[in-house]
Amino acid sequence: MSVLAVRDLAKAFGGVQAVRDISFAVDSGELLALIGPNGAGKTTCFNMLNGQLRPDHGSVTLDGREITGLKPRAVWRLGVGRTFQITATFGSMTVRENVQIALISHHRRAFSFWPRARDLYGAEADALLARVGMAEQADRPAAVLAYGDLKRLELAVALANAPRLLLMDEPTAGMAPKERVELMALVAGIVRAEGIAVLFTEHDMDVVFAHADRIIVLNRGELIADGKPDAVRADPRVQQVYLGGGSTFGHAG
Repeated sequence: MSVLAVRDLAKAFGGVQAVRDISFAVDSGELLALIGPNGAGKTTCFNMLNGQLRPDHGSVTLDGREITGLKPRAVWRLGVGRTFQITATFGSMTVRENVQIALISHHRRAFSFWPRARDLYGAEADALLARVGMAEQADRPAAVLAYGDLKRLELAVALANAPRLLLMDEPTAGMAPKERVELMALVAGIVRAEGIAVLFTEHDMDVVFAHADRIIVLNRGELIADGKPDAVRADPRVQQVYLGGGSTFGHAG
């Protein structure tokens, strides 16, 4: 059974069909890339998966459980983590405290206010930071971190929920090329070791083709390709979308 299964998902805004009856699945330990030009429907799709938007019709299941239409917090409680194109961390808190807050929520200890909360799950937070290469920066305020390190912190925060599925929206946006490669290699190692399913959007085609196990392509809300990277690269419809009919698949951002 797939961790995530999407069937005939659709969403329209007025007369614009943002997502048109798309279906796909993500398995345990699989990195599935969702790509497409601006306006293809990628963000709308993501927002339906984690409960920010209610689909007009269709089905979303997590480990066989229907989650269509659930609120974001309910979806998160069931084991769906998410990272965003713009990092969402608490700049006034330390790196460790950011992860502790996520762990407190995961363990349903939300009423354990500071300073007492500062003493909760410290060792667990440090273990998560070590996994993402941030152990030495645990006591630094998040506000002073370099952007690449903020992305690593955001990953640690997402992992604090022990997710079965991780949704990553432009995980390498704003990062230098070397940082992009390092972050996605880190993500790939963690999710394959722990059997986490990952669905990610990305404009950097080098990142996509280097790390995705499978790629799905949206264009104007329609799913036009689903397959292994080499097959998607050679797909004439995908080439048309990105290159206007060119014979080879190149960069898209």
